[in-house]
Amino acid sequence: MILSRHILRAHVGPFLFSNAIIIFLFLLQFLMKRAGDLVGKGLSVWVILELISLNLAWMLVLSVPMAVLVATLMAFGKLAADNEVTIMRASGMSLYRMMAPVVLASMVVTGGLIWFNNSVLPDANVRLQTLMTDIVRIKPTLSLQSGVFSSEKDLPNYRILVRRTFEESNDLEGVTIYDLSDPEFSVVVTAKTGTVHFSSDYTRVIMDLRDGEIHQLDSKTLKRYRRLRFARHRVSMPAHGFGFQRSDASNTRRDDRTMSAGMMQLRVDSIEAYREEKIQSLEHRMRSHLRAFVDGKPKYYSAAPSPHARSIHPDTLRRQVDVLLSEARLSGVERDSVAVRDSLTAVAEAVRDTVGAAYRALTTARQLQAQALAEFSGIEFDGKNVDRFLVEIYKKFSIPVACFVFVLIGAPLGMMARRGGFGMGAGLSLGFFLFYWACLIGGEKLADRGEFSPFWGMWIANFILGVMGILLTIRTAREARVIDWSIFMRFVPKALRGEKEEHDHVNPHEA
Repeated sequence: MILSRHILRAHVGPFLFSNAIIIFLFLLQFLMKRAGDLVGKGLSVWVILELISLNLAWMLVLSVPMAVLVATLMAFGKLAADNEVTIMRASGMSLYRMMAPVVLASMVVTGGLIWFNNSVLPDANVRLQTLMTDIVRIKPTLSLQSGVFSSEKDLPNYRILVRRTFEESNDLEGVTIYDLSDPEFSVVVTAKTGTVHFSSDYTRVIMDLRDGEIHQLDSKTLKRYRRLRFARHRVSMPAHGFGFQRSDASNTRRDDRTMSAGMMQLRVDSIEAYREEKIQSLEHRMRSHLRAFVDGKPKYYSAAPSPHARSIHPDTLRRQVDVLLSEARLSGVERDSVAVRDSLTAVAEAVRDTVGAAYRALTTARQLQAQALAEFSGIEFDGKNVDRFLVEIYKKFSIPVACFVFVLIGAPLGMMARRGGFGMGAGLSLGFFLFYWACLIGGEKLADRGEFSPFWGMWIANFILGVMGILLTIRTAREARVIDWSIFMRFVPKALRGEKEEHDHVNPHEA
């Protein structure tokens, strides 16, 4: 029991230190990426701290498995370098017994991380998305919509109408301002163009207008009127409707990143049930049309009329037949004009019906094809949605399980390395991190496209590294192995190898 506590204590320091370093790197990357959205918004310190704390949720999910691997490598490497592993083995303690407390601790961390992924992370992501949306939306043109007057709630005592706003800038076109701040005068300001920005303390909105007029009328007597033309004019208004406003996170629509595994499983079940209903409906419709076609009673009567119906109308045909018969009489040909006319009309009507039926059949066939393709697309889209949710479900469990897998990898490698420094732990961990995240990201992309199973896309990295860790553990437990670092020295320039290498390669005859 004492040795187990000693082994666990050797992991605590490296785990906390590496976790802090990894979170710091994640946080630094986030701040550099989001600096443009945060600077110049007039945000309070508490909003900035809340933003950082909410981002720590997803950073913690990624940093904990990495920190477990670094801590395991450093702890077992230091134990091996200090010959403590040799002493434990000499006292009859096997490698499996040394790893047992660490494996149990990794299982506890895995369980806690699974709970964190399903209970804390979704709510934190919802609040983070809502907060980031509110921050990004802070813009002087936020409450101004093209062609719509601003409301009393947004700007008290002012009604502003802007003909055109620009998302990429704070420029305005066609500005009309009704100033109601002074009840004795009615003031209307118009301008062709302008810009809007905050004051230095973010308490007022300032409009710099160009090329406009000011119309002022006495509201009591309605007699005194004044009109001023200006090339430049500045209007200052309170910034109540333009500043930072918090939205209600409970009303935010959740996506796959803001749901727990249980929520997503319910969504998957509903999508699959609806998808099965669409498949059965499509099969029933296709079988019904095929059965009607085989029975000689195709369901083609709801199709559009033939485009040839107007050109083969009976009255038109009769007139054409009369013209032909009159020409035949003039040429001296004696025939029964009535019988010939009726016969030709009957033939024309039969031709018209045949062409119309064929056209209606073709039209209905095309309609059925379009409906089938549309339903096929919908079914395929539902399948992709199911895969997308399954990927997130499996990810919520596969990443925490990586803590257990990394212990199996880190313990034998740390003992083989026999160096307990942070550089060694970080260096060996980097390769496994790259492999793990490459498998995870690649598997997610392939699973989202339907080219790979969501289960294997999220779990294949754990299986590969788990098998590798088990083999390394068994091999290290049977015989002590040490990584020969000298083979890597050949890649280091001679000028950087130092004097130590020169002393290590002394001529044996001189010794």
